[in-house]
Amino acid sequence: MTATSSIPTPIPAGDDLRLTVLGCDGSYAGAGGACSGYLIASDTTRIWLDAGPGTLARLQRHVALPDLSAVVVTHQHPDHCGELPVLRNALKYLLDVSGMRVITTEGTRRLIDDISGGAAPTFAWDVVRDGDERQVGDIRLRFVSTDHPVETMAVRVDGTSGSLAYTADTGARLDGRSLDPDSTGVDLLVVEASLRPGQEGLVQHLTAPQAARVAIDSAARAVLVTH
Repeated sequence: MTATSSIPTPIPAGDDLRLTVLGCDGSYAGAGGACSGYLIASDTTRIWLDAGPGTLARLQRHVALPDLSAVVVTHQHPDHCGELPVLRNALKYLLDVSGMRVITTEGTRRLIDDISGGAAPTFAWDVVRDGDERQVGDIRLRFVSTDHPVETMAVRVDGTSGSLAYTADTGARLDGRSLDPDSTGVDLLVVEASLRPGQEGLVQHLTAPQAARVAIDSAARAVLVTH
């Protein structure tokens, strides 16, 4: 999937969840593109999932920054977290917003605090680890460690009548069954497939056949392939 400059259409994930792709370019954004970032929305909750370069501007086409319920960032690589220092500056110096909940890994928190000189109290850091669970409005989040060089969290997202799962960046050791902990399947799986066949093991990412195995094991009813 290639991100474009047009306003994307939200993708349904069951009856009450919608996913909007803000960007999906890997490593760096191509011309007119943006790195990894998604908006998860229910009728009452708005979550920005991953904050890669280029996604902050696109996010504001759909929701005003003060109206975000939370930000979730899966890991500290810049193509997934690079907008966080910019978001902090916008909230602190221009929008007078404090206490924005940012759910992420310890490595991401340390990196952004180093860059910004300390992002609290603008950000209310909420550090998660493998097996952790959080509630944001009417959305339940469950986190699973992936197979990646830095601590990285896949996330299972459940609304009142819909579900999605996002693998974030991972190698082949991610067990798709961990994204279906209740054996109910997942309405929409967002799974990375960054490598070509024959590149297995080159870096800790997936090929399309490996991504298909994650989809099967998670009992996904619909699949979106991304970086």
